[in-house]
Amino acid sequence: MSAAQHPPPETGVDQARLAAFLLEQFPQTRCQIVAASAGTATIRHPVGPAELRPGGTVSGPVMMTVADVALYVALLSQIGIVPLAVTTNLNINFLRKPSAGKDIIGVCRMKKVGKSLAVGEVDLYSDGEPEPVAHAVGTYAIPRR
Repeated sequence: MSAAQHPPPETGVDQARLAAFLLEQFPQTRCQIVAASAGTATIRHPVGPAELRPGGTVSGPVMMTVADVALYVALLSQIGIVPLAVTTNLNINFLRKPSAGKDIIGVCRMKKVGKSLAVGEVDLYSDGEPEPVAHAVGTYAIPRR
């Protein structure tokens, strides 16, 4: 077969397609895509009473979820929808107490996207606050396409 009969792998996906994919494949997530393009993503997670720890702070698992979803969406916005791209490492530093009554916002930028691995970083904020509440760095494995 000629090259014309084998289209190149999809690269880049618009925000609407990413949002539809996220909703279809992860209906349990409360994360919403605010923006996504060319290896970047901004994710919002509404925080409810069930996601608070004693003392009125947002739970660590919620912040890890936002970081992981932000990495996944940023990666897919660059390489196209590759469902089997998976997290291989996720490190988070909790910097300050997030505001209990505010959504968590994750802002991600991919640092390097190779053929089989991708690395990105995410700053997490309480909505409207200027200082990050956490910083995460993650690695994704990209399957052969």
